[in-house]
Amino acid sequence: MRLRKSFFWHVCLLCSLFLIPSLAACDGLPTISVGLAAQTPTPTINTWNQAAPGIEVRSEVWKSPDGASDTVSIVRFNLHYVKLSVAYQPDQPLSMEDWMQKEHATALINGGYFDGQDNATALVISNGQAFGTSYDGFGGMLDVDAQGHVQVRSLREQPYTPSEGLTQATQCTPMLLLNGKRTQFNADNKASPRSVVAMDKQGRLLFIVSPGVDFTLDDMATLLAKSDLGLVNALNLDGGSSTGLYLNAGSQKITIDSYVNLPLVVVVKEK
Repeated sequence: MRLRKSFFWHVCLLCSLFLIPSLAACDGLPTISVGLAAQTPTPTINTWNQAAPGIEVRSEVWKSPDGASDTVSIVRFNLHYVKLSVAYQPDQPLSMEDWMQKEHATALINGGYFDGQDNATALVISNGQAFGTSYDGFGGMLDVDAQGHVQVRSLREQPYTPSEGLTQATQCTPMLLLNGKRTQFNADNKASPRSVVAMDKQGRLLFIVSPGVDFTLDDMATLLAKSDLGLVNALNLDGGSSTGLYLNAGSQKITIDSYVNLPLVVVVKEK
């Protein structure tokens, strides 16, 4: 009897080892690694850790009103120390790791929505070249002008015009925060990985990623508004299987791989 029980539990263990990776692959969750270089302490949660001049990293556990929780990765940039661009390659989408190597980037986050042919569904401006058509009366945009000024803006409040001469831009929807307050929008109640770009009261740029299948868009908007990040405007980016965040600055490293190759990423480099 003991021999049979031992054999039974060994079989169960082996089955579970094969089954768990299969389930993870079906869910399409990002691969996640957050922390410091080897042989250094794990960063304290809820505390800013300086990665390089003008670049700070923080992890926080956020909980939605219905009790779901996820560890959210946040990177904050002082724009005096970094420069921003948008990389767009619909004919050859790349993994986050390949984008990092191609761009020699300090940080990357996925951009706006794209269709089944890897074409952006809204306006993209990459190094001064415009692709697609701007959203009209809804959504938002992360953009850089000819003087290098960066903003996250509502396209309802500030519609795009080609005469602006923007050098970089990606659009998405919905705006989650506007002038420090959460917005109202119609969205399904589906929880999914989330990625957000935002600006705070000090004019700093933030990349915010929740890699778990825990928060709806309404959850994320509410959590952003209640956070102590001092955010002014925040724009939802293409979440779900596109969610990805990379950082390699000093001893600080974040690797959240998207599940699919991406034609569109936002690139940050140190000046």
